[in-house]
Amino acid sequence: MGRVTVRRNVERVSPNGRRRRVDALAAEEPLELRVNGKALAVTMRTPGKDVELAHGFLLSEGVIGSSEDISVARFCEGTGPDGMNTYNVLDIALAEGVPPPDTGVERNFYTTSSCGVCGKAALDAVKLKTRYSPAADEVRITPEALTGFPDALRERQKVFESTGGLHAAGLFVDGELLVVREDVGRHNAVDKVLGWAVLQHLVPLRGAVLMVSGRASFELVQKAAMAGIPVLAAVSAPSSLAVELAEEQGMTLVGFLRGDSMNVYTGGERVLETA
Repeated sequence: MGRVTVRRNVERVSPNGRRRRVDALAAEEPLELRVNGKALAVTMRTPGKDVELAHGFLLSEGVIGSSEDISVARFCEGTGPDGMNTYNVLDIALAEGVPPPDTGVERNFYTTSSCGVCGKAALDAVKLKTRYSPAADEVRITPEALTGFPDALRERQKVFESTGGLHAAGLFVDGELLVVREDVGRHNAVDKVLGWAVLQHLVPLRGAVLMVSGRASFELVQKAAMAGIPVLAAVSAPSSLAVELAEEQGMTLVGFLRGDSMNVYTGGERVLETA
């Protein structure tokens, strides 16, 4: 799996004693994102699908609305101790006429793998206005379909299978799992999914369900809203701000989606009665 995983020697301790073994770890490296040559953010991510990550990040920040808003994405030079390119600096050139990011999008220092909004340069920049409101989306989905999504997502988490250390996000349309992305950061996994959709010319994502492997934070609700996604489902709990924002955006927010049950926090009209 290349730089997606790193192998390290560990000492396994159990009631049966101690033994040394080789363990696979999820890789985590910094990615500096530049727009038109100017540094915009540094995020800690699992290497791979970085162009998707950049497209999804810029979509969720309101900088772009489609792939046509970007003219080229290229990695800049940067070498590690072995003299090889690290591919940890990515420069995005916006298409002619596309305004550069507002100063509020800039991150102070870096974005950690656990938080994508905590580095915003201005608190006013936390809440963004989507150009693809999901409020009028008339998609309907059965509980039976929703309860099958976590297992479908889990079956496609190949790196998690070997490391146990990654978040995942998946995009479902009409019950079909279109794409899965994994990353040490839940927000990065979502950005990679959204970036894939941008590059496939699928945005706005009408009728889509975004499934995430962990909790549903304010930031993930906002990212879904920026892509026009009407339903966000999570296997764990949402935060209070996530519920407030989902209600404000007219989204359906589902939490604790496990086994054959779930909590529907907002937009319950989209979840049909059990057959």
